[in-house]
Amino acid sequence: MGSLLSITDIKDDVNHILDLACRIKAGEVEEKPLEGKTLAMIFQKSSTRTRVSFDVGMYQLGGRAIFLSSNDLQMGRGEPISDTAKVLSRFVDGIMIRAIEHDDVIELAKHSDVPVISGLTNFEHPCQALADMLTIKEHFGSLKGRKICFVGDGNNVCNSLLLIAPLLGMDMSVACPKKYEPSQDILKTAKEYAAENNTEIVISDDIGVALENVDVVYTDVWVSMGDEVEAKQRKIDFAPFQVNSDLMSIANDGAIFMHCLPAVRGQEVTSEVIDGPQSVIYDEAENRMHAQKAVLYYYMKD
Repeated sequence: MGSLLSITDIKDDVNHILDLACRIKAGEVEEKPLEGKTLAMIFQKSSTRTRVSFDVGMYQLGGRAIFLSSNDLQMGRGEPISDTAKVLSRFVDGIMIRAIEHDDVIELAKHSDVPVISGLTNFEHPCQALADMLTIKEHFGSLKGRKICFVGDGNNVCNSLLLIAPLLGMDMSVACPKKYEPSQDILKTAKEYAAENNTEIVISDDIGVALENVDVVYTDVWVSMGDEVEAKQRKIDFAPFQVNSDLMSIANDGAIFMHCLPAVRGQEVTSEVIDGPQSVIYDEAENRMHAQKAVLYYYMKD
């Protein structure tokens, strides 16, 4: 059965899931493959793309999704995660959780008898990374040999991209201020994947170095949910890393801009970039649904 808590969980199946996403998007998979199936969706954090894409995705696959906020569950009153996992496993065929702490998702999966899919934690965002790779593949035709640069905070999205890029034959760089580097554990694993696949991982506080020979420029908000107390300092530290037209000009001709959204125009990215011709943010957002439909099919199809 298994669960998708991290890109490491699908190390050997990333290409298969992306190919499945392409086929599902093209209408080449049987209709309603998850008919009669139910997905429980637990949200500890607010959401637009994750909630709607999973809900609509399950519907289009023939199943149904149940939205459960923290206030809707006894977890919000202190019920152990293990009890919640065991009870939900008696009712549903899969659980998606958008959580605050990654350890909570691990605990949920440990005690669940049905697949658990991470819709985001403070450590990783695997479904976003799959949607991102699907978008890049559609735009360039292939992934192997391409290079992506993540500019800004070495956060959960950055962590998942670091893991998935080398598995698909891509180089990756991260341009970030010192003390905002990605997780060292993630970086160690990513470099192991890169060595296995003859790709390169570079982390630098020098934007020029990080953006050398880049096909994809990616950024995210400077202040993620949970980092609000650091907002003032983060805006100062990240100011030199704003993605603007000058920064985009360093990238390769034909480079695209990506952002997982929501975005703060005028902070991490200027309006002329995010709303300009190089931006593929809405294709990227749409592909959340197609990538996740592939994940749902992969984990929940009999």
